[in-house]
Amino acid sequence: MRVLKEHGHASVAKLSAQLGVSEVTIRKDLRVLEERKWLVRTHGGAVLMDHYLYDLPFDEKSRTRADEKRRIGKRAAELVQDGNTLVLNAGSTTVQVARHLHGKRNLTIATNAVYVALELLNNLDVEVLTLGGILHPATAATVGPVAESMLEQHNFDYLFLAGDGFDIEHGLTTTNILEAHLSKAMIKAARTTVAVMDATKFGRRGLTYVCNLQDVDLVVTDNQVPADLRHDLEQLGLRFLIA
Repeated sequence: MRVLKEHGHASVAKLSAQLGVSEVTIRKDLRVLEERKWLVRTHGGAVLMDHYLYDLPFDEKSRTRADEKRRIGKRAAELVQDGNTLVLNAGSTTVQVARHLHGKRNLTIATNAVYVALELLNNLDVEVLTLGGILHPATAATVGPVAESMLEQHNFDYLFLAGDGFDIEHGLTTTNILEAHLSKAMIKAARTTVAVMDATKFGRRGLTYVCNLQDVDLVVTDNQVPADLRHDLEQLGLRFLIA
């Protein structure tokens, strides 16, 4: 539990090596801890139960793995060409994508995220379309049918999509049901979906399903994704871009 609290997730292999016991023993222990509602088992490891119950405040999310998120945002922004149309959902990593779009010209960007919109305010070469709706206080993002109906009227070159979990069996997930519904609408409106998430999100499952692996065209992440999990995902056709 201490390892999980420090890192957000832990693999069976790593716990086995750190504690000097077999992987069979670790799996039995994880099963017991899951029964006590302390954690949730994932593909090859476990994550804290807390990640499934509530949204962390934006400020707290943005401080976690800040350097990795900055590099992911910079690398993702390099995909964008002048004149592209983009949609960005709410997340501390998508804020970093927006921050690194400075210098790109003639962009049109739609977002439901207050912090993304604020990041784009000083970029004179960007036209910002803010999606309306009910403001969710924890994430500072709008959700609901108004935002979804606005998306139905537009088509975008890229969607940069943050989430709370990425798992082989459950695909991309998040903790907020309404945000998950809006993210599905974003995927439908975009030609290319790029998931932007740091390594701690892999092997983790959020409360609500967003999309399966086949709906994601590219994942931009850092170099800490467990090698076996990345291999399995690549075997299923998922493409990675490492920041």
